[in-house]
Amino acid sequence: MLPFLNAKPLRGLVMAGALAGVLLGGCAVTPGLPSEQAPMKPGNPAEGYLLEPGNRVRLIVFGETGLSGDFTIDPVGNLSLPLIGNVAASGITAKELSKRIEDHLKKDAYLQDPKAAVEAQTFRPFYVLGEVRQPGEFPYTNGLTVLSAVARAGGYDYRAWEGDVVLVRTVNGEQHEYRANERTPILPGDIVRVMQRRI
Repeated sequence: MLPFLNAKPLRGLVMAGALAGVLLGGCAVTPGLPSEQAPMKPGNPAEGYLLEPGNRVRLIVFGETGLSGDFTIDPVGNLSLPLIGNVAASGITAKELSKRIEDHLKKDAYLQDPKAAVEAQTFRPFYVLGEVRQPGEFPYTNGLTVLSAVARAGGYDYRAWEGDVVLVRTVNGEQHEYRANERTPILPGDIVRVMQRRI
């Protein structure tokens, strides 16, 4: 030992450090989460949503009850409609599909000035993965939050970091990872990943 160092203060520092290590070792440490926070604005799930096979839509052709009704996009991506037959519906929004149906009705001279409105009735499912009791795919409904999504998956399991999660969302064809909390709104196609707490 160097003569100018006092052994007693050093021993105290070492013991304090060891005690802090033991205390911190028993606490959960935040897992690695993205720095960017997920948007908290609920938004309209139908806005910008691209229709896909299996989606059910409601079509209203104003003044034409025989052309209106609920229809399902077939596996090929078509909507089979009265009078006009198949209309390509996959990969476009409900608003774009409305215009496409109007164009078909006008082109085929069924109606002079058709007005159509399409509303998506079902959406792409969402997914809950990681430290939950029943991870998997779940049908989307309006008003979902991270907390209600986790509840659909049976709740957190005993290893879960409760509260903040990783939210994976596709925006303009690209996947983005966000940090989200239990109040964050969920959109169709979102992936909620519950992290494992670090002990």
